[in-house]
Amino acid sequence: MSESKIDTRLWSSKARNLSPYVPGEQPRHDNLCKLNTNENPFPPSPKVGEAIAKVLEQQADDLRLYPAPESDDLRAALAELYNLDINQVFVGNGSDEVLALVFASFFLKERPVLAPDISYSFYPVYANTFGVELVQIALEEDFSIDPDAYRQPCSGIIIANPNAPTGLLLSLADIRKLAGEHSNSVIVIDEAYIDFAQKEEGSLDTEVSAVSLINEFDNLLVTQTFSKSRSLAGLRVGMAFGNASLIEALTRMKNSFNSYPLDKLAQAGATASVLDVEYFTQTCQQVIDLRQALTAELTALDYEVLPSHANFVFARPKDGEASAVASTLREQGIIVRHFDKPRINEYLRITVGTAAQNQRLIDALKVLQAEVESVAE
Repeated sequence: MSESKIDTRLWSSKARNLSPYVPGEQPRHDNLCKLNTNENPFPPSPKVGEAIAKVLEQQADDLRLYPAPESDDLRAALAELYNLDINQVFVGNGSDEVLALVFASFFLKERPVLAPDISYSFYPVYANTFGVELVQIALEEDFSIDPDAYRQPCSGIIIANPNAPTGLLLSLADIRKLAGEHSNSVIVIDEAYIDFAQKEEGSLDTEVSAVSLINEFDNLLVTQTFSKSRSLAGLRVGMAFGNASLIEALTRMKNSFNSYPLDKLAQAGATASVLDVEYFTQTCQQVIDLRQALTAELTALDYEVLPSHANFVFARPKDGEASAVASTLREQGIIVRHFDKPRINEYLRITVGTAAQNQRLIDALKVLQAEVESVAE
């Protein structure tokens, strides 16, 4: 039904004024090479399926009962993984739900929230939904984040790190600077892709994730997801790490909205994923290796590729005709993401696929480039 034909007379003013987030498309076609939504090219740990099967086969009768409301086993596994107390860990139905609870719990109408102007496009949606002013801070010319640009009164700062769609990484030193300069504001670091980030050689930082800083700053909250590095986008599990007081605020907000966010199968599968450290480490490294190879191939085709720390690359064709390239690839069953927005409309965000998927993309781009050069001659 078209929007013009929808009867909104029974809607609240809030519903009428919402501009919902538009996710990357999920088409279903034969022989599709889907490189547009940053899903992991590898399956989840085999132990995930085993854990879910155990629930269905041996504990199926328990499905008539509500799940553990605070996902205690999963939180305990995450706490052990990061050497935290369990009261420093929160889980929810995907990191998007966790982020929504963050906006509702910490950001005030009296003072704005600060975020990069080019970042996860759900942030403006959350701000509008919860009636919070969002001030977007322009990225530098090279798409990096300048912490000094955030020196203004605010109720909070939210930064995706690595940033999306650029893939660039903000250092722990810069995050420490933000948290220290805004001690009375909540600093949220959204680490959906952090497990694909590489430590910089010669850096004084021994870690990449800002989780390593939460015992140093009581105003720092770090969110993550099982959707990317753990290949569980279909299970919908997200988490947050922070001072116990921040976690308690999230828990209160959750229990005022949905006290049972994760079902038994999601809890069992996610916990099994956390415990299989060897598989997790192996597949993350494989994605990193594939990303490096894809970057080299695109560079050889005269694409400008930003230094990515995520499971995607942000690349600009030599002529900047990203929209035309995306359309041509689509005709061949290869889908990449193009954002028709100022400053980034000449770039493509390309998910790192399997070796075969990446090769199919490169082969198609080589043919396209040959055709363009032929016409030019």
